[in-house]
Amino acid sequence: MNNQLNPPEIFDRRRRHALRARAAGRSKDDFLWQHIAQDMAERLSAVTRTFEHALIIGPIGRWQRQILPPNVPCTLAPLRDKVAVLEAGSDAPVVLEEDHLPFTPGSFDLVISAGTLDSVNDLPGALIQIRHILRPDGLFLGHMFGAGTLGALKAMLLEADADRVTPHIHPQIDLRSAADLIVRAGFTLPVADQDICAVRYGDWRSIVSDIRDAGVGNALAGPRNYLGKDVATRLEHAFAARADAQAKVTESFSHIYLSGWAPSENQPRPAKRGSGQVSLSDILSKDLAG
Repeated sequence: MNNQLNPPEIFDRRRRHALRARAAGRSKDDFLWQHIAQDMAERLSAVTRTFEHALIIGPIGRWQRQILPPNVPCTLAPLRDKVAVLEAGSDAPVVLEEDHLPFTPGSFDLVISAGTLDSVNDLPGALIQIRHILRPDGLFLGHMFGAGTLGALKAMLLEADADRVTPHIHPQIDLRSAADLIVRAGFTLPVADQDICAVRYGDWRSIVSDIRDAGVGNALAGPRNYLGKDVATRLEHAFAARADAQAKVTESFSHIYLSGWAPSENQPRPAKRGSGQVSLSDILSKDLAG
């Protein structure tokens, strides 16, 4: 009988760490992380306040200097055991999971988590914990790969599997569900939006290589099935069937961005229902009357 307090986990925590460790040792093009870092930097630049202590969760910490304003003290949590991020100028990195945060409440006034939230076992709990470790009026900026990501590769793998269908890429959350989660976690002024990035590829191996470079491969728990010696040939056929006149296939990466503030007495609040002094119907009737 399953213990309801400890339900089976969807994602294998060791595999999550292994994916990032493998990515750290690859000679790669980090265009996915560069895209996320640039977007995070732009969003943070629109915030007119000074931060005293930031926490960055995930491999995005390598782009700390690009994202954060100068001289902001920062703790990095790269989600892998072997780290090569000390050159960023931060303190020693912390190894953790988003749903097992080891920090006391109110430890940070800025928390950034990017590129990994889509494979967290307890995502609602992780968001609540992030809110708890924020100081009042602290800011959370989050990113995850959303539904629609790698749709072309998923379709090709499904075709190549034939009658032995097996999961190769974990399912992702959609924008509406992500927006509901940030609200349920208790953040104020919550925002969720989506950016879909299309990339053209000349072969399926390049898609797989980019996934491995980014460390965002399949972290689902459970055994791995042998794909068969002819899976590469079947993938070649599936890719060719989808290729355009330039022999390329367009793949999509759906970026979902979340933001919210820890509750504070100093934040603007909506007026209580029924407290308005002017009737909307009166304004509209005056406008119609000319």
